[in-house]
Amino acid sequence: MIYIHVPFCKSFCTYCDFYSQIPQEGMYEAYTRQVCEEIRRRAPEVDDGLKTLYFGGGTPSVLPLAHLTRILLTLEQCGHGGPYTEFTLECNPEDIVEKGLHYLESLKSLGVNRMSLGIQSFDNTLLRWMNRRHSAEGALEAVRLVREAGFKNLSLDLIFGLSNLSDATWEATIDQAIALEPEHISCYQLTVEGDNRLAQMLENGEYEEAPEELCRQQYELLCRKMAAAGFVHYEISNFAKPGFEALHNGGYWARRPYVGLGPSAHSFSGKGRSWNSAQLDGYTHSSEALTVEDEKVETLMLGLRTAKGIDGEFLLANCREEDVQRLLAEGALVQAGRYYRIPESHFFVSDEIIRELV
Repeated sequence: MIYIHVPFCKSFCTYCDFYSQIPQEGMYEAYTRQVCEEIRRRAPEVDDGLKTLYFGGGTPSVLPLAHLTRILLTLEQCGHGGPYTEFTLECNPEDIVEKGLHYLESLKSLGVNRMSLGIQSFDNTLLRWMNRRHSAEGALEAVRLVREAGFKNLSLDLIFGLSNLSDATWEATIDQAIALEPEHISCYQLTVEGDNRLAQMLENGEYEEAPEELCRQQYELLCRKMAAAGFVHYEISNFAKPGFEALHNGGYWARRPYVGLGPSAHSFSGKGRSWNSAQLDGYTHSSEALTVEDEKVETLMLGLRTAKGIDGEFLLANCREEDVQRLLAEGALVQAGRYYRIPESHFFVSDEIIRELV
């Protein structure tokens, strides 16, 4: 499993707290050179047991094809080239519309087989508030082009939990996303993190966070509509048509080792975590070992985020039996064979349930 962080955006979303920079002259070259050097240096760390490649960001679709190609060639030279079981590239719809069909066909020829579009909303007023570069019309055109290019695995990202998102707009957004017939939909609740524009708006009184009950209602509407459309709710924030669950992200939740490359990227060896500093020039690499307690908590937290849940033997060996029995009696946990899981009806309060267990 390999993750590559592309730290470039042409503009910054109101809510985003990921490391990114507006590209200036020479930045693409400096970035590509350093990532290729890191690939050569860290190639022995890569575990190809789950052969996935994921370009995230930032906005990977702003990276010129020549630079993307150099990175892929370096991976191949180091013994970790394609074909990949799953090769995902995150894209901004506006980049796809601007670069057109030829760009998408080039991505396909390079081995990309899963496209992830950051649509977030189909409401132009909300898109402007988010400072997104694309319009609702542009999102629809981007999906059309992706399909014309022959991609058979398309994921859409949506956001809910905004105080300025009406019930009618949210329902229309879900309906539009379903009508586009993607294989996968990821939906995230808006959170205020770091020192981004949204945090400043909140502090200045320009924005008020959505009440928990509103967020719950929007999430429950999402769950109902996804189920009716035939999507499997396989992780708290993710829905897929059967057979299209994200393999790469599934590896994260199963705590499989992965190597993260590029500025601010994180890695996991199975026993420890490491990360690159959030700087473009000369980013550094740091690491820490996980304690037995760290591993236990991570296993519980990540496993209980999924519809499959956690192995019962592990759960009962690491949690108080009285807590498990109480949650089972309350319906906050259910048993399915050897696994214990949080039912979808309690996904929205999963954090509280997990805290009670750990």
